Amino acid sequence: MILIPAIDLKDGRCVRLRQGLMEEATVFSEEPAQMARHWLDKGARRLHLVDLNGAFAGKPVNERAMREIVDEVNGAIPVQLGGGIRTLDVIERYLDNGVTEVIIGTAAVKNPGFLHEACDAFPGHIMVGLDARDGKVAVDGWSKLTGHEVVDLARRFQDYGVEAVIYTDIGRDGMLSGVNITATAALARSLTIPVIASGGIHDLEDVRALCALEEEGVMGAITGRAIYEGTLDFAEANQLAILLSQAAGGH
Repeated sequence: MILIPAIDLKDGRCVRLRQGLMEEATVFSEEPAQMARHWLDKGARRLHLVDLNGAFAGKPVNERAMREIVDEVNGAIPVQLGGGIRTLDVIERYLDNGVTEVIIGTAAVKNPGFLHEACDAFPGHIMVGLDARDGKVAVDGWSKLTGHEVVDLARRFQDYGVEAVIYTDIGRDGMLSGVNITATAALARSLTIPVIASGGIHDLEDVRALCALEEEGVMGAITGRAIYEGTLDFAEANQLAILLSQAAGGH
C-alpha cells in the first residue's frame, strides 16, 4: 500500500483544512514546491495535490504553485491532482505539464457525461474523488450533500474506466480521529478498481489497519494533517507500509 502525502493549496500556500472548511485552514508552508521536495526526500512514492480555491471556484486557481511542484518532482514519482477540474482542456493542460493522474470530483457527480468523456479521451489518467458524509456523496468543496450513495456512484464510474476511486470521509478529514475502516473496506470490496483512502489518519495504527485492507483493494492512503503536525512520522509510516505490503505479497 502506498502512503501518499497531501499538499493542499490555498492562495498559493500549503495548508490543511478541518472537515473541508476554508475558514479552518492551517498554513504549513509558504513554499509548496519545497514541501514537495521534503516529502520526496522522506521517501514518498506519490504525491496528492489539491487546488482548494479551485474546488470552490470551479476552475484552476493555484496553477502556478502546481507547476512549481511538478517541476520540483521532475518525474521522480507520480503526481495526482484535483480541485476545480471541469473541462477536457484543463485536463489536457495538466497532463501536458507533467501531472500523472487528474482527479475529478464534483464534476463527476454533477455531470457524469463529462467524466465519461474524460476517461475516453485520457485513458489511464483519470481518477474520481468521492467525498462522503454518512455514506452520502458531497459536492462543491463539500458544501452540498447529495442523495447519492458512494458505492452506487463508484460502481457506475468504474464502468466508465476510471483508474481508481479516492474515498474521503468528510467527518474525519483533518480531524486526526482515525480512518473509517468499515466504510473504506466496504467500498473496496464492491469494486474491481483500486480505492485510495483519505481522511482521518492519525498514527501508525491507522496505517496498519489500512495496510490490512490491501488485499481488499485499498491501494493507497492519503495523509495530511498527521504528517504536518507530527502525530505520524511519514518516513517511519512509509517504511511500515512497504514492509507490510511486501509481507502480504503486495507492492
